[in-house]
Amino acid sequence: MAKAVQKITLSSSRDIPFNKLVLSQSNVRRVKAGISIEQLAESIAQRTLLQSLNVRAVLDAEGNETGTFEVPAGGRRYRALELLVKQKRMAKTQPVPCVVREGGIAEDDSIAENDERVGLHPLDQFRAFQILRTLGMTEEDIAARHFVTPAIVKQRLRLASVSPKLHEVYAGDGMTLEQLMAFSVTDDQARQEQVWENISRSGYDEPYQIRRMLTEDTVRASDKRVQFVGIAVYEAAGGGVLRDLFERDDGGWLQDVPLLERLVAEKLKAEAETIAAEGWKWIEVAISFPYGHDDGLRQLEGTPADITAEEQATIEALQAEQAKFEAQYQDADELPDEVDVRLGEIEKVLSAFDNRPHIFDPADISRAGAFVSIDSDGSLLIDRGFVRPEDEVPVEGTNATDSSDTEGAAPDTSSVRRTVITVDGQPEADDEEDDGIKPLPDRLVMELTAHRTLALRDAVATNPKVAMTALLHKLCLDTFQREMPNGCLQVSVRQVHFSAPASDLKDSVPAKAIDERNKAWAAEMPNDEVALWDWLAALDDASRSALLAHCVSFGVNALFEKVDRYGGNGVSAHGLRRRIDQADRLARAVNLDMAEAGWRPTVDNYLGRVTKSRILEAVREAKSEASVQLIDHLKKSEMAKEAERLLDGTGWLPEPLRLAKFAPASSESEVAGEPLPEFLADDEDEAGEAGEDEQPHAVAAE
Repeated sequence: MAKAVQKITLSSSRDIPFNKLVLSQSNVRRVKAGISIEQLAESIAQRTLLQSLNVRAVLDAEGNETGTFEVPAGGRRYRALELLVKQKRMAKTQPVPCVVREGGIAEDDSIAENDERVGLHPLDQFRAFQILRTLGMTEEDIAARHFVTPAIVKQRLRLASVSPKLHEVYAGDGMTLEQLMAFSVTDDQARQEQVWENISRSGYDEPYQIRRMLTEDTVRASDKRVQFVGIAVYEAAGGGVLRDLFERDDGGWLQDVPLLERLVAEKLKAEAETIAAEGWKWIEVAISFPYGHDDGLRQLEGTPADITAEEQATIEALQAEQAKFEAQYQDADELPDEVDVRLGEIEKVLSAFDNRPHIFDPADISRAGAFVSIDSDGSLLIDRGFVRPEDEVPVEGTNATDSSDTEGAAPDTSSVRRTVITVDGQPEADDEEDDGIKPLPDRLVMELTAHRTLALRDAVATNPKVAMTALLHKLCLDTFQREMPNGCLQVSVRQVHFSAPASDLKDSVPAKAIDERNKAWAAEMPNDEVALWDWLAALDDASRSALLAHCVSFGVNALFEKVDRYGGNGVSAHGLRRRIDQADRLARAVNLDMAEAGWRPTVDNYLGRVTKSRILEAVREAKSEASVQLIDHLKKSEMAKEAERLLDGTGWLPEPLRLAKFAPASSESEVAGEPLPEFLADDEDEAGEAGEDEQPHAVAAE
C-alpha cells in the first residue's frame, strides 16, 4: 500500500496594527544593501506594501501571547513603514499585512527570505521598462519610480534595437549580457544576426570584436575628418551616428561616410578659396598629403605678422596665468580637472600666436603656392610659400619674358589652381587563390622598403660612429678605386625621394623623429654661407658628429626599385643587389629593428595587399598552427582583419623589413651573380644583367 504524501500547512496571514509590531533581534540583515530605506518608503507610498511581513508572536514568561509581534524577516520594510509613520504619512495604527509564523527558527527564516530573493533578469527588466514606456511613462519617470539612474533605463530600452532572435539566444544562456549589449550599437538587426552567425562559429566573440565588426564601415567621431567638419554639421546634413550606451565610444561612429567625405571636401574647398584671395598661383587641397609631397619645391622665407600691443598684453596675461598655475601645483601629483582644462586652453591660444601666418612679398606670392589639408587634431593645416622649379624667376640673359613687368603688381588670383580632393586607389579585390606563395607585388615592396629606408635614416642619424664609417667607406672607394670626382671634393649626399610613398609613411615614428631633428638643426643654423662656416667651426665635437650623422642619413637608400631591363636610367639587377646588400650591412651596424621602430602589420599596409597564403604564413610564423586554423576558413577581407589582431604585439615582420643575417664578404663578381632575394625575385630576371654597374645611392660622389 502506497504511503500517503504528507500535505504542508501554510502559515496564516492577518492584518496587525503597525504599533503592535517590533523589529526582531533575530533579523540577520545588519549591513545596508540595495536601495535605501527612504527609497523603499517612497515605493510603498506609491504602490502600498507589495509583500507581507513575516512575524512571530512575542510571548511572556509563561508562554502566553502578549499581543505584540516581532519581525525577523522583513526588517527593511518595517523600517520603511516606521519612516512613513514618523513623516505622518501613515497612521501608527495602520493594519499591516503579516504572515504569522509558528515553530522553526527565526534566524533561519530571515536567512531564507534574503537568500531566496532573485533579482529580475536583465531581459525581463528590459521588457518591463518597455511596457512602461509604451504606457506613456518617460525614461526619467521610470528611473524615479524604480530607483535607478536614467542611464540604466536608456541602456535597458536600447536592447530593443537588438534582434529578437538574439534575445532568445541570450535568454537561453547562449551569449553573455556584455555580448548582447555590444549588438545594440546598430539598429540593423539583419546585420546583427549575420555577425552573430559568423562569430559564434569562429570563436572570436568578444564584445569588442562584435562592436568592431558592426562598425567596420563607419568612421569614428574622433577621426580628424569628423573633428574638422564637426559632428553637429554632419548630423544637420542628415548623417546618422551609432552610439554605444554601454561603453565609452568617444562620440560614436558616423554611418554615412560618403556624406562625411562630401562635407570635408566642401569645407576644404571653401577654405582654399579664402586662401586663394591672398593671390597664390596655385593651391593643392587634400585631406592629407603623403610624406615628401613638397620635395623639389623651394619654400619662401616669410616674416611673421607683427603682434599688436593688445595681442602682446594678452600673451603676457596668459603667460602670467600659466606661471601662476604651474607654481601653485608644481608639487601636486595630479592637476584638478578645471585647472588642466584651463592650461590646455592657454597653451592653445599661445600656440596660435606662435604659429601666426607669415607675410610674403606679393611678387613671390604670384608665382608660389600653398598646401591645404587637415592636421591630426582636425584643425585646418595650411603650408604657404612653395615655389615649383618651373615658376622660378628666369636667370638674366635667357629669352624668358622680363619679370620686372609683373613684380610688384597685384597678384592674379584668376590663375589659382585648386586641385580636386582625390581618394587613394580603391582596395584590391579579394584574392581567393590558395595556389602557393607568390612574390610580393612590386608596389608593396617599394612601400615596405620606403618604411625601412626612413627607419634606417633615423637610426643612422642617431649613431654618429656608424655614419662616419659610412662616409669614410665612400671616400675610400673614391680614393683607392679611382672613382674620379668631377671637382673640388665633390662628395655629397644625394637625398633620395620616394616615388611611391606608403600612405602611412608621413605619420610613422621615424618620419616624425627625422622631421623634429631637422627642424631643430635648421632653427640653429645661419642661412649665410660665411656665417655657416664660422658656426660649424665653433661646434663642439659631439654636435659636429651628430650633425654629420643627420646629414649622412638623408642619403640612405634601402629602396627596392623595379629593374630596368632596357639599359635606361633605372637600376640594374646588379645595382639593386648591391644596394640591398649595403643596406643590410648598415642595418646590422645600427641594429635596426623595424618592430621597435614602430612598424606593425595592418590590413592597409600589408595583410590586405597579399594573398591568403601569405596571411596564413605570417600568422603561422608569429603564432602557431592552431592560430592559423582559427582563420583559414574566413574570406580574405575577414582573414586580414583577424590576422592584424593576432599579429599585434608579436613583432612579426615581412621579409623585406627583417634584419638580414650576416653574409661573408665576397668578390664583386660573386655578388654580381647572386640572385635577388625571393621576395624581390621575378621570373624574367637574368643573371646577365649583373654585369651592369651602378653607383650606390646611399652617399654618392658626383
